[in-house]
Amino acid sequence: QVQLLESGGGLVQPGGSLTLSCAASGSIFSIRAMGWYRQVPGKQREVMATITSGRRPNYADSGKGRFTISRDNAKNTVYLQMNSLKPEAPAVYYCNTLRRDWGWGQGTQVTVSS
Repeated sequence: QVQLLESGGGLVQPGGSLTLSCAASGSIFSIRAMGWYRQVPGKQREVMATITSGRRPNYADSGKGRFTISRDNAKNTVYLQMNSLKPEAPAVYYCNTLRRDWGWGQGTQVTVSS
């Protein structure tokens, strides 16, 4: 059973930056497309960015130009660099495969507020 551990969230001012990390246990990480997902309380989890095993990224419209997803297969870790953050309701960011077929981690909360 692969376990996911997200970190790097916090409180940041509008316009600021954060880099989220997600470490996965297990040796099959490198062959799976991965994604970062965002969930606001009371709403469905939405995909923000994905990256293939070949490191091809894709972004939700809301993150294009501001977010960068990357991965380090040697560390079984996927990252999400978020720049120019906008004020919004606190959200929890999760990582998972593109198919969302690994157990969800606890996520890491991001709050953008002045």
